[in-house]
Amino acid sequence: MYRDKDKLAINVAKLYYRSDYSQQKIAQELGVSRPSISRLLQYAKDKGYVNIQIVDPVEDMSHMEQRLKDKLHLKDVKIASSTINDEEEIKKYIGITAARYLDSIIKDGDIIGVGWGTTLYNMSQALVPKAIKGSQVVQLEGGVSHSEWNNYAREILESFAANFDTVAQYMPLPVIFDTKETKELVDKDRYIKRVLELGRHANIAIFSVGTVRPNALFFRLGYTGIEEQEKIQKSSVGDICSRFFDVEGRICNRDLDDRTVGITLSELRDKEFSIMISGGEAKINAIRAALKGRYANVLITDQFTGKALLED
Repeated sequence: MYRDKDKLAINVAKLYYRSDYSQQKIAQELGVSRPSISRLLQYAKDKGYVNIQIVDPVEDMSHMEQRLKDKLHLKDVKIASSTINDEEEIKKYIGITAARYLDSIIKDGDIIGVGWGTTLYNMSQALVPKAIKGSQVVQLEGGVSHSEWNNYAREILESFAANFDTVAQYMPLPVIFDTKETKELVDKDRYIKRVLELGRHANIAIFSVGTVRPNALFFRLGYTGIEEQEKIQKSSVGDICSRFFDVEGRICNRDLDDRTVGITLSELRDKEFSIMISGGEAKINAIRAALKGRYANVLITDQFTGKALLED
């Protein structure tokens, strides 16, 4: 008798959970009452013939976020759930997640410093409109380039300013000068000095991490010659705001750094929110090194990159 009941309960469970039959349809098919079907389904659960597993991606991301916060000693971590492990797709999802995060923390009077690049551009296109009183948006590094490639510096700043109904403070300069002396002279200009100071006083800094791949945006923009590019690639694993660092997160090309216009990496450590938005397999080493340097206290990345960082 019990064996027959077990077999019937299993058949009912298969029709309900696998074939997606309603309880009423199962009752009609088997010639039994609907309440009997309900009791058989409960019986199948009680006997262990049915195990229900709920996969909640939000819950899974929260668990990864907490593990990364604890391991990397960060103020906050947000994980974007990208549909595939593809660099361009990851940028889109990270951009959306970063825009939502900024919306959750921004308040009246905030000064927001932003870098440039394709990841920041994706974020700028996903911003949640909000008028912020007494706030300003400032460019953290020089962005002028005569290359055919676009670093989106102006578009990003304009999007942020329009989104938060505030004024954009531009850095109308190349990010690298040929000599340290020229760069120091430019720094003394009254307008440039004011923009640099505003960047230093920004309580929110948002930036991505670059790589030293031959096709990295920094190199495509033509800021360095072949010889200097090769030198950077030998000693560096990545950059933040065009300041290059090694695997330990240390500035590794002082001459280049002295010719770079914009916020310094050490100044990023002092921000209330120093938000690094970056992901993808090619950037893992650079992200890891940047976190060793303590240049960010908030990380926004994807689940594939997050998993790689946890496996160290």
